[in-house]
Amino acid sequence: MTVLVLSGAIGAGKSSLTGMIAKELGTKAFYESVDDNPVLPLFYADPSKYAFLLQIYFLNTRFHSIKAALQDDNNVLDRSIYEDALFFQMNADMGRANQTEVAIYKDLLGNMMEELKGMPKKNPDLLVHIDVSYDTMIKRITKRGRSYEQIQTDPSLVDYYHRLLDYYDPWYKNYQYSPKIRIDGDRYDFVENPKDREIVMGQIKDKLHEMGKI
Repeated sequence: MTVLVLSGAIGAGKSSLTGMIAKELGTKAFYESVDDNPVLPLFYADPSKYAFLLQIYFLNTRFHSIKAALQDDNNVLDRSIYEDALFFQMNADMGRANQTEVAIYKDLLGNMMEELKGMPKKNPDLLVHIDVSYDTMIKRITKRGRSYEQIQTDPSLVDYYHRLLDYYDPWYKNYQYSPKIRIDGDRYDFVENPKDREIVMGQIKDKLHEMGKI
C-alpha cells in the first residue's frame, strides 16, 4: 500500500497522471478542487486583494486531502500540502501579501504540518514531480480553456507563469518528506500519447519497486 503525491506547475498534467496512476495501481485518486473554487477567479481578477484568501482556501483543502490519504494508506493526490508554501512565497515576493499575512500563513502551515506528524502514516511514500517548459505549460493551459488562466486574456500572466516555473526547481531540490522522482513532461506526452504514458508509468513503477513498495 502506498501514498503518492504529485507536484508540478499549472498545466503540467498532474490531474491526468493522477488518474492514470490510480487506475494502474488500484489506488484512490484525490483531486484538488479547481472548477468549483469560488476564490480562484477572484484571485486572477485582483491578485493583490485575494492572494491570501486563495492560499488559505487551498491550504485548508490540501490539509483535508493529505489527512485522508495518510489514514487510508492507498492513495494518490494530484497536489498536496507540501507544495503549498511555494505559491504563497512567490505571491509574497511579488508584493501580493503583506508581512502580517505571511506570518499568519506560516504559523498556520506550521501547525498543520505538526498535526500530520501524529497521523498513522506521517509522510507520503513517493513524490512524482512533472517538469514542463513554459511552452508546454501554455499549450496545456490553452487546451483546457479556463478563461481566467489565458495569457491572451491577461498578458501579466506571462510573467506570473515564468516566475512559477523558476520557483519549482529549488522547491524540488529542497523537498525532503519522501523519496522523489522527476517526470519529463516535455519529452513524454502521457496525456495524449499511449506509448509515452506507458513509459512514464514504467518509470514510476520502477521507482516503487526499487523502494520495495510494489
